[in-house]
Amino acid sequence: MSPPPKPPSRAPRAKRFRGEGKEDLARRARKSFAALHTEYPNAHCELDFRTPYELLVATILSAQCTDARVNLVTPAFFRRFPTAPALASAEPAEVEELIRSTGFFRNKTKSLIGMAQALAERHGGRVPRQMAALRELPGVGRKTANVVLGNAYGINEGVPVDTHVARVAGRRRLTRQSVPEKIEADLMALFPRAQWALLSHLLIWHGRRVCIARRPKCAICVVNEFCPSAQVPRSAAP
Repeated sequence: MSPPPKPPSRAPRAKRFRGEGKEDLARRARKSFAALHTEYPNAHCELDFRTPYELLVATILSAQCTDARVNLVTPAFFRRFPTAPALASAEPAEVEELIRSTGFFRNKTKSLIGMAQALAERHGGRVPRQMAALRELPGVGRKTANVVLGNAYGINEGVPVDTHVARVAGRRRLTRQSVPEKIEADLMALFPRAQWALLSHLLIWHGRRVCIARRPKCAICVVNEFCPSAQVPRSAAP
C-alpha cells in the first residue's frame, strides 16, 4: 500500500501575506468580516439570557465551560436566584450545588455572590452600563464586561476576546499578539466600533464550526482565499 499523500506546503500561501502593509491588512479584514457575516447572518451570543443580570451570571459561569452546559444550568439557577439581591444573600453551598457541573464551582460561587453583593450595595441591584463600574465587580474582567455591554446594552466598548476569537484572529494574522487585551486592541484598530460586538460573534461562530483548534476545516472555509494559515485551498472541498 502506498503511503498517503503529504498535505500541500503552506509556505507559498504564507509568503503571499509576508509583506502585507496596513492598507492590505485593513482590506483583508473588511473582506473577512463581509464573508463571515454572509456565512453567519444570525450570529449572536449563544448564552441564554433575558436581563443584563442573567447575562452577567451566565458569562461568569462560562469560564472554562461550554455555553451549552451553562444554558443547562442557568434555568434552575435563575428560578432560585432571579435577581442580584436574591443571590447576594445566598448560602455558598446552595450556589455550589447548582453550578457544580460548570467546573471551578467554588471559585465561581465566590465570584457570583461577591458580584451580587456589590450590585446590591453600590448599584441598587442593577448591572451598570459603564466599563469601569463593571470591572470593579468581583469576578468581572474586561472580556465579561464587553460581553455584557455589547449584548445586554448594545454598547460597543470593546471586542470580547475568548479562545475562539484569539485562535481565529491569530490564524488570519489580524493580530500577532497572544495576550487578550492586546488582541482586542489590534481588532479594535482594524474594525469600526459599530462592528465590535458582532465581530466577536462571527469569529466565535467560525471558530466553533470551521476554524476549530485541531484539524481546521479549511476546505469549506469561506475566508480560505485570503487566509495566511489555510492548509488546503477551498476548491479542494469534496
